[in-house]
Amino acid sequence: MSVSAKVRLNRLFKQGKCLDVAIDHGIANEPDFLVGLEDISSVMRSLIAAQPDAIQVNYGQADLLQQAATPKPALVLRTDVGNAYNAARHREMWAVLHNPEEPILAALQLDAAAVVVNLYQIPDEPGIFRQCVENIGRLRHACDKYAMPLMIEPLVMAAKGQGPAYGSLGDAAQIVPLVRLARELGADIIKADPTENVEDFHRVVEAARCPTLVRGGGKGELGAVLEKSAALMAQGAAGMVYGRNVYQHDNPTRVVKALMAIIHQGVSGAEALEIYRQA
Repeated sequence: MSVSAKVRLNRLFKQGKCLDVAIDHGIANEPDFLVGLEDISSVMRSLIAAQPDAIQVNYGQADLLQQAATPKPALVLRTDVGNAYNAARHREMWAVLHNPEEPILAALQLDAAAVVVNLYQIPDEPGIFRQCVENIGRLRHACDKYAMPLMIEPLVMAAKGQGPAYGSLGDAAQIVPLVRLARELGADIIKADPTENVEDFHRVVEAARCPTLVRGGGKGELGAVLEKSAALMAQGAAGMVYGRNVYQHDNPTRVVKALMAIIHQGVSGAEALEIYRQA
């Protein structure tokens, strides 16, 4: 990785750790994901005040972060859009880059610290997998040219998931090879689902051989989320990329404070819950 890319990466990772709050869910075109994000301007103001390490958004909402005064979290910009999260099963599954000709132009213009893209593995859907590999190839070339860190999000998805037609799986036997593929394709950062057995997550970290952030998925009970987050950090995770497990809780600002304590101070899940209650 070039010195310039490391400079961007250092804006994300403080002492090698990172909390990236994702509010890029509008790109999924799925109403359930938007609960809590109706007034995204207000959500953004609250998150900036809470000071996570990064905020992950799409192009059309990035101005809300980048026009804010410093200090502020780093920008992680999503580069792709697809239909894998919709409640209805589609005849054609697809994932495309916003701008296939200049895939990171917007990220450069907006002074992003990294870009993120999906790598979907869905049963009987080789087309979307091929599109994801092609997307990553275009992005890797552009990221090398302009010294932009590339976050790849490898997702092992089931034909029948919880809520949407496709839900991600926690099967380590499938996650590990897909994470390894993402690294082989040139990931600088991995955003991976937690393994069903938390004690298996170190295998994901080993396959990634780069900073590995845990994907949050659907909203869970806060105490359990914090306990699991602390356990995943103990398995070698470099942090979290949480969305609904932040913005769909009653007080997202306090959730950020609790997660930051786990990630950067090494507190336990129980201690983090007390931080949430007392904040």
